[in-house]
Amino acid sequence: MTLAEMAPHASVTVGVLAGREEAFPEGRLHRPPVARLDGTEAPAYVLTNEKRGIGLGTKRNTTKPAGDRGTVIVVTDRRTLCLVGGAEEDSVVEVPHDAVVAASYHTGLLANRFVLRTPRKQYHCWAKRSTNESLLAAAAEYVEERTTEAPEEIEADDGANQLTYRGQPISRENHPGVPDEPPAEDDAPGDGTGRTDGAESDDGRSDSAIQYRGKPIDRSGE
Repeated sequence: MTLAEMAPHASVTVGVLAGREEAFPEGRLHRPPVARLDGTEAPAYVLTNEKRGIGLGTKRNTTKPAGDRGTVIVVTDRRTLCLVGGAEEDSVVEVPHDAVVAASYHTGLLANRFVLRTPRKQYHCWAKRSTNESLLAAAAEYVEERTTEAPEEIEADDGANQLTYRGQPISRENHPGVPDEPPAEDDAPGDGTGRTDGAESDDGRSDSAIQYRGKPIDRSGE
């Protein structure tokens, strides 16, 4: 049996894993996802996107595929592998399940997101709008089931640090009234797990403009 046939979800296809999709004659990525899997690693779910890549720390800080390339998110039995096709090589971000504090998803008018939080970082994995919500929910549940009680932080300097103030993550729970990130103009309330998101704002605002008690939020992760 092939890896695609053994996967628990139909989103894992031979075409995507092998980089042989009709819509991407040159390949969505420079290297097919299957070439980046370890020997016995088993893919379970796959998310794809043509225009957006990975939001590092905040959904506004999103990497994007170059030209006719695309994005592939592979959730395996060990990690979530985020691959974004670049001009000359692919960007690779991996989030081991044992580093994850929480996995969730958000649906929107133009795109959906699969979100992973570690103790001090967060990753927004963009999926195309046509992605079925049941797939997002299943992938989030799959990762949650493989988390540990004491997750280890990812040491890689991948720019995915959460917004912090005085060394503590900014969140609605810790700081009522302070958003996790600047709200996009077309964000709308409601969700299947938390909320429904709209498109990214193009107004040029940045996270550095947010203040808490009159002081800028530090995004450096201490």
